[in-house]
Amino acid sequence: MRFNQIIPLKIILLVTACALVCACSSNSNKNTLKAENTDTVDFGGSWELNYGQSDNIQTKLDSLVRDLQRQAERRNNANGGMNQGPAGATMMVGGGGANSGASVIGLARMSELITRSSLLTIAQDEERISVKREETFALRCDFFPGEFRTVETPFGTETCGWNGHQLLFRILLPEGLSIQHVMTLGPQGERLNIATTVVSDQVSYPFTLNRVYNRFSPGSSGYRCKQTLSRGRVCTTESS
Repeated sequence: MRFNQIIPLKIILLVTACALVCACSSNSNKNTLKAENTDTVDFGGSWELNYGQSDNIQTKLDSLVRDLQRQAERRNNANGGMNQGPAGATMMVGGGGANSGASVIGLARMSELITRSSLLTIAQDEERISVKREETFALRCDFFPGEFRTVETPFGTETCGWNGHQLLFRILLPEGLSIQHVMTLGPQGERLNIATTVVSDQVSYPFTLNRVYNRFSPGSSGYRCKQTLSRGRVCTTESS
């Protein structure tokens, strides 16, 4: 299953809608859900995507398809082998309905769109954080000790806050879709992992991508790289 298939229109529209939302703004209300707080972790600074350490989207998609095929085989066996054979094993990831090819591709494509940023600029103080992501919308959160923050928007419900040493952003969208970002700082403070999970009620398993970023100093000379679907990894030189 490849990315060059047609992407469902509603997936693109929902991603566009997300771009219009200011996540966890200051006028949000406290959620009764309690956040587990430890000493605040400082994510502030400039970060560049490490392609070698990050998940490969196509590999993750292939893995999801294999999991769905195994799920279909188990269900087929439980039903007495009524749909034995290749068609029975793959029926759950083809055609229409739940786990259709379009739904699985749409989930993976949505994950790719919202994690495509190769550069992050993070501003953080004791009260809030702003994660500016190249080519997509920023993530913002106000901090309140022991509390997650929730805001209702025309597009869905957004929650953010500390969960131990990790920072969590969760967006519940219409059409049974949800997006969660979990930010984790490495032990030396020079590596940042963002685990993004997209869930759809049209696909049995969630789709998770781990993006690893390295801290860097803006303006330093070197190579600037970007991952593209048509040309793979494309790098250009940039001067200081």
